[in-house]
Order: sequence, then structure tokens, then C-alpha cells
Amino acid sequence: MNTLGNSTADTSTSRLSPEGLTSAEVQQRRDAGLTNTQDHSSSRSTFTIIRSHLFTLFNLILGLCGLAVVMLGRWLDTLFLLAAIANVVVGFVQEFSAKRKLDQIALLRRDPVVVLRDGTRQKVGMEELVQDDVVVLSRGDQVPADAEVLTSDGLDLDESMLTGENDPVAKRPGDKVLSASAVVGGTGRVRVYAVGEKSHAAKLAREAKKFTAINSELRAGMDRVVKWITWAIIPIIAIVLNGQMIAAGGWSHALESGAWQDALIVAVSSIASMIPQGLALMTTISFATAAVKLAQDDVLIQEQPAVEVLARVDVVCFDKTGTLTEGGVRFNKTLSLSATTENDDAAPLDSSAQAALAWFGADENANPTAAALSEGFSEPPAAEPTGQVAFNSAKRFSAVEFEESGAWILGAPEALLSADSPERERAKDLAAGGLRTMVLSHATKLMRDAKGQPAAEIPAGTEPVCFVTFREQVRKEAPATLEYFRSQGIDLKVLSGDNPYTVAAAAQQAGMDISAGVVDTSQLPDDGTELEGAVMDHAVFGRVNPQQKKNMVLALQRNGKTVAMTGDGINDALALKHADLGIAMGNAAPATKAVSRMVLLDGRFDRLPSVLGEGRKIIANIERVTNLFLSKTGFAILLGVVLGILCWEFPFLPRQYSTADLLMVGGPAFFITLFPNTRKYVSGFLSRSLHYAIPTAFIITAMLVGVNFVGRSLGSAVSLQQVQTATFITLVLMGVYNITTVIRPLKPYRLALIVLMYAGMVVAIHLPILAAYHQFEIPSGSLRLWAWGLGLLGIVLIEINLQLHQRWLRRKHPETVRALKNAQAS
Repeated sequence: MNTLGNSTADTSTSRLSPEGLTSAEVQQRRDAGLTNTQDHSSSRSTFTIIRSHLFTLFNLILGLCGLAVVMLGRWLDTLFLLAAIANVVVGFVQEFSAKRKLDQIALLRRDPVVVLRDGTRQKVGMEELVQDDVVVLSRGDQVPADAEVLTSDGLDLDESMLTGENDPVAKRPGDKVLSASAVVGGTGRVRVYAVGEKSHAAKLAREAKKFTAINSELRAGMDRVVKWITWAIIPIIAIVLNGQMIAAGGWSHALESGAWQDALIVAVSSIASMIPQGLALMTTISFATAAVKLAQDDVLIQEQPAVEVLARVDVVCFDKTGTLTEGGVRFNKTLSLSATTENDDAAPLDSSAQAALAWFGADENANPTAAALSEGFSEPPAAEPTGQVAFNSAKRFSAVEFEESGAWILGAPEALLSADSPERERAKDLAAGGLRTMVLSHATKLMRDAKGQPAAEIPAGTEPVCFVTFREQVRKEAPATLEYFRSQGIDLKVLSGDNPYTVAAAAQQAGMDISAGVVDTSQLPDDGTELEGAVMDHAVFGRVNPQQKKNMVLALQRNGKTVAMTGDGINDALALKHADLGIAMGNAAPATKAVSRMVLLDGRFDRLPSVLGEGRKIIANIERVTNLFLSKTGFAILLGVVLGILCWEFPFLPRQYSTADLLMVGGPAFFITLFPNTRKYVSGFLSRSLHYAIPTAFIITAMLVGVNFVGRSLGSAVSLQQVQTATFITLVLMGVYNITTVIRPLKPYRLALIVLMYAGMVVAIHLPILAAYHQFEIPSGSLRLWAWGLGLLGIVLIEINLQLHQRWLRRKHPETVRALKNAQAS
């Protein structure tokens, strides 16, 4: 048939038998590839992840440096590789874990499906379905592929996970049903028109599986530094290596005498010191520490930078059901038929009416709204009903009949009240106030069909008795949490697929300002300037479909916003995927959890302020240690280039430099990242750090070159080991003082850190076993004085640079200064 390629229902399906396909027709479609095969491909290959972390220019340089040291038998000089190895391992483990979660995304269950083939019912696997198969659906089934309804006997679908709409949706012949929706009532037959990758669920899963790296400013800043150094590292290596070989007596002499080995070792020390791998490691440790701490509060961090991103967020979007509200509804109260608001008089009910409502709540086939009546009416009648009509979303009512009290009908106002009646208008007023409103009516008896069975028809002479109202339960922690975000200058947006009136009521109950009105996005296009304008100007939205949610998030981002999105349904998955930070609730759909960066395991919205606090601490403290690492990287590059040009021997062995690095950067950075810090996020940390670090690097380089100039001037009066030790002293004096510039005000525990680092310098030089390991030798009198003098001069210059930097901040970045003062005051 030439119609097999059609992916949507069309007139060609009318030529097919309503009793299903024949075996020959099934085989024909299999041969054409029109089967319901699901995409099991991986989001990212393991090799791709390994390659992205292992095969980088920096790792190549460090690897070659390490290989050179090992081949020369200098195993004690390989400590500089530890940070690089840790970065590779942690990065691989993190991304491989994310890959596994993405690959596990599945919106469809694998249960067998009942189909009609050759005129008989058969059970087949979900992936054995073919286009135009007729599927038989009943309560509890999941729709396996997009289809068109052929027959419906009260067929009700729960599409909330796809659309966000809470109420069951009645399906009639000719209606479309989407894969992954669930049957909650009735039965029906549907003809499949989109299978495999063309189905709605497959399209959602395919987009959700696309790997996207989280937008981390910290990592982006470090990547920028890496990129800058990458462009310069090759000529720098050439200058350093050439300088060391000439310092060893020239290339020919060094190669003939074997002095090239020592020259190569000190060249490795110079080159390795230029790589800021420790900064990446400190960032990873900070993220990991925060993740462990938050896990104790039932917050699961699926990608470590997620903590940092929340601290940068300036718009939080959230779904209503399951996020702002607890999900489902609770019985509110009964109101008289004259009521127009919740505050009007309650309806007085006799015992018969109360017993009927209790029965509706206790009925095992009750829909979720009627089931909520069990909270307010717990005494169902002792007598068995003489007839009942199960809830049908097409008819929009259910009914029960008792011999003594007659028939009671509970249903939607549209089903039980006349269109032009004042009661119908009052019901609309109640709904506009956010109440889900039903009507309890009474009749003498139910209508019967020809067989004497209760018929799904409104009995003649039915009289309305009262309004029965229900309200969604806003999470008790929601108002305080939303107020906290507002106090931090964060905009709030509700993006819900539910009824706009219901959304507005829940938002207002949670403390949001809805004076601008609620937007019914079913009246807006899925994308474009009209949708973008709406999301920028309003805060509360109803009837939002999944594509609109995603595009609203993207529109906010295009307007410079950093967006967090919370949700629990499949309809939220794409928005969570594209948000800067996707946050899933603990009861979320598996696909929604898989694409999120963070999961609130206990579903408590009030966990987010503590996550924001952790993120602020990480960003503020990483900015502190960035000053240290960039200062170190800067002077390492400058020192290597200057000494290479001068053809002076590099004054550190790798082990000596590793210890200096530990005392003035690595060790302190670990503790600094754990210090409390409530400073509000201010963008642009890299430019601020560079403004301070570059002058500091020049100061340190100048003092170290000065020490080496003195050492060379003294000639044979001092040994190479004495020059190396003197240079070590000068460097550590300045480097440890540099720590004080980023941890002010100097509280006792912070001063203790400084004292500890200086004590480490003394121990490393004077403890015999450590002095032997480092090949230290106490400098002669004059060289020792110069080492201490230049170190102290460098301290004075570093302090002057700090004061100039702070003056620059006050002039160019006053918001940073204000944030710092507020944090210190708190």
C-alpha cells in the first residue's frame, strides 16, 4: 500500500478493518520498517567521555613531564601528577554516572499490549506493534504509541504526566491519544498511527537524552584560563627547556656530560608549575563536599556544579502540581447554592446527604476528587445501595441510589446545572476563586436501561442540593520558601498545565502576587515573540504544554536570565532539561529525575534555600582560592620565561616546588573552600581575580629573580642547594602572606591557618628527614638575609597591590563590595 509511510492518521486508515490487521498486513508493515521499535542508543559513548577528560593538551604536557621524570628514575618528583590524575578520575566518574542516568530514560513501560489481529485478540510485546494496529485499552493500561480512538466506552485517560492537567480526559471516537498516557477508566479501541521514533514519547525521550554540559561559571572561567595558557604553553616550553640546557653548559655539553638530565628535571618543574590543575581539583572537592552535606538533607546532586548554579539563578520557574502543591485535592467544605465565594455560608446537610457523600468518598472506583470526600465524611450508610453509576468523565458525574433516601448524583456543575441558571454562574465564581467545585443533587431514583440496570443518564426531576468544594493543598513550606527567594531578588514564575483559575488560586495561597493576572497559554503560540513577551511580563501561567514550557525557559535565557525549573511530570522534562538548573521532586517521573541536575528526595520545596547557601559559599570561596591559584600560575609562567631568557637555572626541584605549592596554595585552598561564606553571587569572578593576581605574579617573580641574582653574584660561595632553599624561603614568605589577602577579616581560626603554613616551611627546612628529601641546605648568612629581606619586601608590595585592588573594586564593582560587606556583617 502506498499509504504505509504516513505517520499520522488520515483517510487511508478508513480502508482498514476495524477488527485489526491481518497477518499479511502486519508482515508488510514490518518489512516497511513501521514497527514500534524504541531507541536504545547511548547518549554519549564511554570512549567519548574518556577522551574528553584524558586527551587534553594539559594532560599531554603533564603526562610527558611525568614520563620524563619516571624514565630518569626520579620517582619522588612525580607528586605534581596527583592533582591531574584526581581530576581525570573524578571527571570521568561524574560524567559516566550522568551518562548512565540519561541512557535509562524510558517513558514507556514494557508490558504486553492487547491487539486485534486476524479478528482475534492477541498479546504482543510493545515493540512488536506496527502502524495501523488496533489496540484494546482498559483501566490500568498505558498507551503504547500515538493513536486515534475508534471506540470508547467511558474511556478516560490520565494525561497529567504529559500535559500537567490533573483531571482525567474523556476520549471519544476520532480523538487522538498520546503514548505514555494512562487509562484510568473505561475501555476502548485505538488505531496506532505513529510508532517508534515518530511517537510523542519517543520524541520526548530522544530530546531528553541529548547530553548537555551544565553551565558552570566556575568551570567556564577555568576553561578560559586553560585556553589562554594553551596558546602560550608550546613557546614557553621551548624557552624554558632551551634556557635550562644552556644553563647546564650548552646543548652539546649537556648531552655529552649527562647534565641534560638535571636540566630536564628542573625544566619539568618549571613547566608543571604553570598548569593550574589544583584549581580544578579544589573546585571538584568543593562541589563534592557540598553534595555530601546536602545529601544529609535529602537533596541529591546529580551533577556537582548544580550547587553553584542555584547560587547564580535569578528566575525560579516551577510547576504547580507536586511542586507548589502536594498533588491531588482535599475536601474543602459544602456551600449553599447561593454562595459565590468560599467565605459564604456553609450548606446545612441532613444525615442522608452526609451519608451519600461518605459513600462517594469510600467507593473503591471513585475518581481522585470524589475520593477526597473521605476526609470530611467518614460514616457511609449501613444499607447497601440499590444501584450505582460509576464516574464517567464524558458524562462528568457519578451516582448512587438507596432504598430509603433515593438517588444522589455528584458531578460537575456543567452536567447538573442549567446553562442559564444563577447557580451555574455562582459555580463559575467559585472556580475562579480557585476552588474545584462539584454539585450534589438528589432525585427520587436512578434511570434504568432496558435490562433494568442503572443508566448513565441524569434522572428526571433531579434537584441540586449544594456545592461541594475542593482545594489543592499548597505545601506548607511553600510560602516561606517563595518569600525567601523574593527577598534575595529572585523572580518567580508558575508554569502549569492545569486550569488557569486553579493555578492562580494556588499561587495566591502560596503568597505570590497575581495582580497582573494569570495567562492562559492555550491561547498563545508554542514559540515566538508573543510567548516570549508573556513570560517576561507575567508570573502565573496555566494550560502550558511541554513545548511551551521549554520555549519559555529558553526565552528567559535569551533575555539574560539564569533559570531554575522545578517539576515532577514528564511534561516538565524538556523544560528541566533546557533550564540552567533542573530540579525534580522526589516523586517525579523517572524520566524527569533522569534529566534533572538535582532531586529533592523528600519533595520539600524548603530545601532550596540551603542549597542556595551552599552554592554561594562555593562561589565566594572559589573566587578566593582563584586569586591564589592564578597568582601561582602567573608567577610560574613569568619566572620560567624570565629565567629561560636569561639562561639561568630554574631554582626548584619538582619536589621542592610541590611542597611550596602545598604550603601557599594547595593546603590552604582546601580549608578556605570549607570556610563559611554568605556573600551573594556577583558575576565576573575571573576578571576580578585576574586584576589582583597579575600584579601579584609580577611582584613574586621580581623578588625570586632578585634572590637568584644575589645567589649568582655570590658565585662559588654558595651551593645550588643553598640558592634553591633561599628561593623556597622567599617564595613561601610571600605566598603564605598572599593567603591573608583573601581570608580577611583575620579571625582566630584563619590566623591559625597562616601560622600553620609558616610552621610547615620551618619544619620542611630544618627537620633532617624532610631537608634530605627536599635536598635543602641552610643558606649562608648574606644569602639568608637577602632571602628574608626580599620576601618581606614582596609582602609589603603585595599589601599595596591589595589596597589598590580594593580601591578599583569600589570604583568599578561596587556591587561586589556591598555583597562582601553584607556577608561580613552576617
